[in-house]
Amino acid sequence: MPATLDRKTRLRSERDFHDRQAAARAHDVCPPQLAFADADYLEHACWIRPAFDRLGDVCGRKVLDLGCGHGMAAVVLARRGADVTACDLSVGYLREARARARANGVTIRFGQIDAERLPFADGSFDRIWGSAILHHLDLCRAGAELARVLRPGGIAVCCEPWGENRWLRWARQHAPYPGKQRTPDEEPLGRRHLAELHRHFSKVDVTGYQLLSMASRIVGDRRLVNTLRRWDSALLERWPHWQRYCRYVVLACYNAITA
Repeated sequence: MPATLDRKTRLRSERDFHDRQAAARAHDVCPPQLAFADADYLEHACWIRPAFDRLGDVCGRKVLDLGCGHGMAAVVLARRGADVTACDLSVGYLREARARARANGVTIRFGQIDAERLPFADGSFDRIWGSAILHHLDLCRAGAELARVLRPGGIAVCCEPWGENRWLRWARQHAPYPGKQRTPDEEPLGRRHLAELHRHFSKVDVTGYQLLSMASRIVGDRRLVNTLRRWDSALLERWPHWQRYCRYVVLACYNAITA
């Protein structure tokens, strides 16, 4: 019983936090701004486009956008021909996501859903997309649910903050920077979280992003940031083990193909 109460309290805290965020966005985002080009989303962070590429061709496939937030990823997926179901815990964000789907002329199914208890049948989806969602969840529960609703041979791709860099961990806790707002219970992923995902999936690929270019959080010089990104590409290609010091990771989780 105490564990159930703790979980309910955590979910309510997460929902209320993101509803407040959505309400603040509602004052700043007017209807004409809801229409956007795919590149506006795919290029807003250096890991988004390569992460989308890991999904492969989604045309005609059933795709779950887990923790859809403002709905931009769901719209891009729908434009690519996917049969999209988008879910979030926040009613406020779902309201914005529905408005964005209408503004961009795409059809998407939406639902307020607890990601640790997905109301879908086994093997419902060919692909799952998630952006900054897993680090809000109990991966013991959520990992099992993702693997359950993903069909054999399916892929789940999630972009998540990474927490194995001790200096970055200190900065996240103590240094002021724009967009730092966090929920009380979220936690950047680390090796123990990967171990949990490996329990549920046959294979988990991890790719790190923003090694030096994580300075973009505090540096406004675009030319400097672009230079740092180029250095990141060279350094991480030559020394891939340095990915453990990156700010963000893209996880590609594969369900085994069954006979």
